[in-house]
Amino acid sequence: MRLALVIPNYNHRGAIEKTLARLAAFELPCYLINDGSDDDTRFLLIELAKKYDWVTLIHHPFNRGKGAAVMTGLRRAYADGFTHALQVDADGQHDLDDIPAMIARAESAPEALISGLPQYDESVPKGRLYGRYITHFWVWIETLSFDIQDSMCGFRVYPLAATEKLFLSHALGERMDFDIEVLVRLYWQGVPVIHLPTRVIYPEDGVSHFQGLKDNVRISLMHSKLFFGMLLRQPKKLLHKLTRPSQNKHWSSMGERGSYWGIKLLAQSYRLGGHWLCRVIMYPVICYFFITGTTARTASKQFLTHVKHQRPNHPQLGEPLSWRDSLKHFFAFGNAALDRIDAWCDRIKLSEVDFPNREMLASQLAAGNGAVLLVSHLGNLELCRAISIHQRQVKVNVMVLTQNAENFNRVLKQLNPDSSLNLIQVTELGPSTSMLLQQKIEAGELVVIAGDRTSSQTAGRVIYQEFLGEQAAFPQGPFILAGLLDCPVYTMFCLRQNGRYHVHLEHFADTLKGPRAGRAERLEQAVNEFSSRLERFALSEPLQWFNFYDFWRKDEEFQRADAQSSRGSSRSSKG
Repeated sequence: MRLALVIPNYNHRGAIEKTLARLAAFELPCYLINDGSDDDTRFLLIELAKKYDWVTLIHHPFNRGKGAAVMTGLRRAYADGFTHALQVDADGQHDLDDIPAMIARAESAPEALISGLPQYDESVPKGRLYGRYITHFWVWIETLSFDIQDSMCGFRVYPLAATEKLFLSHALGERMDFDIEVLVRLYWQGVPVIHLPTRVIYPEDGVSHFQGLKDNVRISLMHSKLFFGMLLRQPKKLLHKLTRPSQNKHWSSMGERGSYWGIKLLAQSYRLGGHWLCRVIMYPVICYFFITGTTARTASKQFLTHVKHQRPNHPQLGEPLSWRDSLKHFFAFGNAALDRIDAWCDRIKLSEVDFPNREMLASQLAAGNGAVLLVSHLGNLELCRAISIHQRQVKVNVMVLTQNAENFNRVLKQLNPDSSLNLIQVTELGPSTSMLLQQKIEAGELVVIAGDRTSSQTAGRVIYQEFLGEQAAFPQGPFILAGLLDCPVYTMFCLRQNGRYHVHLEHFADTLKGPRAGRAERLEQAVNEFSSRLERFALSEPLQWFNFYDFWRKDEEFQRADAQSSRGSSRSSKG
């Protein structure tokens, strides 16, 4: 990868000298575009270009706009043989310490556009901040996705070949509308967009060239053009989404649908209007995900069909089973999310939850002994964790296999910064994590492990058990880890039943530890017992099953699909 810097400048005298001084340490070629600045700025830029031999100064004879300046720099860098360009604004807003992370991400995904995801402090003008939310909304409509989390940040790495292809086929806006339009059109062109959080400040002496009325009108016209362009080109893409589920991906490599800002908007709506305002916002979004989420919709129907075969007259499912049942399934997931927020905001009390075997676990913890809780993605265990932490001061350590829930957990942490929940991300649940967790158990804490999802890192290391009439893969890792920790093990399911939450806590084993001889048989027996309990509760409350992927697909099939995908990518890169 050959990378150059691109800096547009229009009358930024105060910050450009400091910006170049800090960039010198990176030893990167830089294209500095003077976009028709006044004489004082032009003379300063000429002196700076003489001072730094890695700076190439390009002049526009008159002010054409930020977008035009960026395009000039990108096209010159591409013509000079560079493969990527890092755009940096001249006004000192960007945290240049994040440049190494931006470069590293671009090297790992050279086909992608790497964009900063602004993390603002109190210096941000509120009008500019609220205006970004409006643009986010329109960009999500124009792309029919939440993949672009911020389209206005001018701190980004462009893949130049794809960008030049776009410049040759479309005339883009040359002013403040450029950053948004180029990102949307590159996304339409098939360029992945990857975001990295970065701090953005608005200096007190900063110069802004955003012209309130003119630029807002210009951006509105640009959104209108993109919206109607979406109507013309997106039906084929939407049809592809509706008819071609992503069957080759392991569940843990599926991206989280929904951006951090979208989830945060839901949380803010909760603060302002409670459940009713959240549902006004959330239900249309769920309907969109239901229509476009072919993989999840297919998985929902598959699971509910298995339930129907086991219990033909199930009171919660229609006769015959239809798309309406899957839509109810999606809505149940959304309602459970609201209950999670309720729990983390301490609005659901322990007294409002039926927990008949509470003392069985309480006595264990009161004696200063830790325990393992085997859980699943059935029901709303998040609610149980939150209540336990708030009202029992129990320290809970949760093993997570992916970053899929990262956005939701970031928002929950903001809702309640005092949470004692400790999320421990691991790539594999096995002996390598036992030393980390042993001290947690010895300190009388809980270790929570999901026993119903395998990891893409451990594909093949599973135990197949009968589940709803068909063999399904269950991970070995949680049960191996529970044995290494040598402590009492319980299963816990938290289900909404008859308008109240009911916690089903059951003793699983005093310990899963045992002699090496017979370990395989003990593992199989433990997995069999867990799958039986999971099946019993899943049949009871099928709409609270939140594994929206093919639960019965063999791990070996994922391995073959991943291998074929890797070979295909390799051939494509060589070509």
